[in-house]
Amino acid sequence: MNKGIGIAGIAGRMGRLLAEEVAAANLTLAGGIDRPGATIEGARPYADIAALAAAADVVVDFTHASTAAGHARALAAAGTAWVLGTTGLTAADDAAVAEAARHVPVVYAPNFSTGVNLVLALAERMAAALPAGQYDAEIVEMHHRQKVDAPSGTAIGLGRAVAKGRGVVLEEVAESGRQGHTGARRTGAIGFAALRGGQVVGEHTLLFAGATEHIAITHRAFDRRAFATGAVRAALWTRGRPAGLYSMMDVLGISGVA
Repeated sequence: MNKGIGIAGIAGRMGRLLAEEVAAANLTLAGGIDRPGATIEGARPYADIAALAAAADVVVDFTHASTAAGHARALAAAGTAWVLGTTGLTAADDAAVAEAARHVPVVYAPNFSTGVNLVLALAERMAAALPAGQYDAEIVEMHHRQKVDAPSGTAIGLGRAVAKGRGVVLEEVAESGRQGHTGARRTGAIGFAALRGGQVVGEHTLLFAGATEHIAITHRAFDRRAFATGAVRAALWTRGRPAGLYSMMDVLGISGVA
């Protein structure tokens, strides 16, 4: 990479870890941006996403859903690859990401850890093998008290993997936030429960509950560095790639597992 890696949100917790991982990999840090008033240390600050896009080969972005559409337009216009880990995007935001991917390589994932993506691949295979009429799928996640979106992007990613394995659309079968007299559980529903408290980095459990057995897969993240390491790996992977919308599964070479 001639210009190097840019970081959107470089002054935040993830941004600082990303900068450390770029250095650890002996790569060039092109610089970064952050919210107005934030202090950027150890990297060249840029005024906005357009300036950063022009200065970098690829931008790694763990900011806020409200920035997604604007970042998509700026990166597409600059021809700069994009590694996007922001969660909580709306349908309109997703459309903007997809439009950017028509012009540049975009790696968009709810979670960049190797372990979570292996769990996602397993989730799809398990869902295909376990009939929805016999095994109820429930997803339970817990995060730190500051997290603003629920269910988490990773939990939704697990739900989409289960839905894909079952050949259904997640939005048509999802159940979240049960309260009061809800009646019996719908056959084929994919349930979500979100817990918030303390400083939990991220815990996700996928449970298939049958009448005679339960099968559960749990992933626990103890350090956000796992996400930063995966994101830098994804940034390197974009080098020389054609425009398109990719996932961390593509980066790991496991997109065809299910």
